[in-house]
Amino acid sequence: MIKSHKIRLYPNNKQATYFKKACGVARVAYNWALTESRRLYEKDGIQASGYDLSKGLNAIKGEEFPWMYEVTKWAAQKAIYDAHDALKKWWNPKLKNKAPRFKKKGKAKDSFYVNANQLRLEGGRFFVPKLGWARMAQELRFVGKILSATISRTADKWFISIMVDTLTESGEPEVQGVLGVDVGIKSLAVTSDGEVFENPRAFRGNKRKLRKLDKSVSRKQKGSSNWKKAVAKLAGQHHKVSCVRKDVQHKATTAIIKSCSTVCVETLNVQGMMKNPKLAKVLSDAAMSEFLRQLEYKARWCGVAVFQADMFYPSSKTCSNCGAVKRVLSLGKRTYKCDQCGLTLDRDLNAALNLKQLAVGYTESLNACGDGSSGLGIAPCAKLLSVNQEGGNYV
Repeated sequence: MIKSHKIRLYPNNKQATYFKKACGVARVAYNWALTESRRLYEKDGIQASGYDLSKGLNAIKGEEFPWMYEVTKWAAQKAIYDAHDALKKWWNPKLKNKAPRFKKKGKAKDSFYVNANQLRLEGGRFFVPKLGWARMAQELRFVGKILSATISRTADKWFISIMVDTLTESGEPEVQGVLGVDVGIKSLAVTSDGEVFENPRAFRGNKRKLRKLDKSVSRKQKGSSNWKKAVAKLAGQHHKVSCVRKDVQHKATTAIIKSCSTVCVETLNVQGMMKNPKLAKVLSDAAMSEFLRQLEYKARWCGVAVFQADMFYPSSKTCSNCGAVKRVLSLGKRTYKCDQCGLTLDRDLNAALNLKQLAVGYTESLNACGDGSSGLGIAPCAKLLSVNQEGGNYV
C-alpha cells in the first residue's frame, strides 16, 4: 500500500536558497516543455514524448540554462514529464481538458521533485545531493520502500512529502457495524449513532484578521520589501485557516472510520452547489469534498467498505421511522417532523439514519446473493459503490 507523509522542514538560509533555485528550475523546465511541444506540434504535427523533451532540454541546458546544474537533475526532468502529461490530457478529446497554462513566478505553487535514488533519511533529517543534510520536524511515520519525495513551499514554510510503499495490504476494521454519515454546513458531519462533529468555520472566525492583512497588502507599493512582508503575513494567516480546517476533518474522519466496518455517505454535487452565491462562501469554508476524500482513502487503509448514496436520494426528506417522504423541506428547517407518524428529531440525524438503513439493506442483499466469502460479498473499500435510490435496485 502506497502512503504519503508530509513533514515540515526547517532549512537554514543556504538550504532555503537551494529550494528556491530548484523550484525555479522546475518552473522554467515546465514552461520550456510547453513551448517546445506546441512549437513541434504546430510546425510538424508531432506530439513529442516526455523522453524527447527531456533529451532536447539536456542538449541545450549547458548553453541556455547553465544554472540548472546547481540543483538536482530531477527538478527539471519531472517538470518536463508533468508538462507532457498535461499536454496529453489536453490532446485527448475524450477528457475535454483545457490547454495547460504557463507557470508564472510568484503565482504558481513552488515545488520540485526528488527521486528516491537521491534521497537518504536518517532520523529527523534527509540528504539530497548538492544540498546536504536538512532538518525535518519529525521522523518518517511509515516503514517501507521510499518511492519519491516532493519539496514544496506554502506561506514561506517548506514541507517535504515522502511517498512510501509500506509493502502491506489494507487492514481489518476495528469495530463491526454500519454507520450513516450526513455531511453538512451547520455541522461538519452527523453520524447515525448521534455523534456530531462541529464545523470549525475557520474562515469566518478569521475573516476580520484576513481583511485587515489584505488591506495592509493593498496599501503597500507592489514589489517593495514591505509589500513582500505583508504578503507573507497574509499567506501565513490563510495557511493557519487551512490547518484548522484540515485538523478538524482529519480527527472526524479518523473517528468515523475507527467506529464501524461499513460507511454510507451522500453523493454531493459540490461544484454545482458552489454556483449558489448565497452558499458558496460557507460551502467553501466547510470543504466537503476534502472531507469525503479523506473518508475514502482512510477507509481503504483500514478495510472499511464505503457506500455512496445516489445524488437524488431524499435522505433529509424521508422519515427514518415510517419511510414517508416530504415533498418540500427548506434548508431553514433544522428539525424534521414527520406528518405521518409524528417523529421529531434533528434533520441531520434523520438523514444519517436513512443512510444507515440504505447501507444495511444493500449489505443484506449481497449476503443473500452469496457473491463472496466476506461478510459483505465484496472486497472492502475496493471502490466507492453508488447506491440507487429506487428500492431494491442497486448498482
